[in-house]
Amino acid sequence: MKRVNWVLVLVVLVGFVLGGCIGTYFSNTFLNYGQMFGLTSPAVLNLGFFVITFGFSIHITIASILGVVIALIVYRLLR
Repeated sequence: MKRVNWVLVLVVLVGFVLGGCIGTYFSNTFLNYGQMFGLTSPAVLNLGFFVITFGFSIHITIASILGVVIALIVYRLLR
């Protein structure tokens, strides 16, 4: 079984978050252009005494892709 490089996964997630922050800061530019994937409305499981709500969506923008690319370059330079 192949071992997962958790540092790489963490670097990619940080790149998405920083890219998302940059995209919201420059909200009226081309950097905020993107696509949203996931559930449009959450799925609810009501068992009477216990209610669970499932929901998941990802908003990928140009800024988040640039953030991931920059994070991967930094990861390769530091490794």
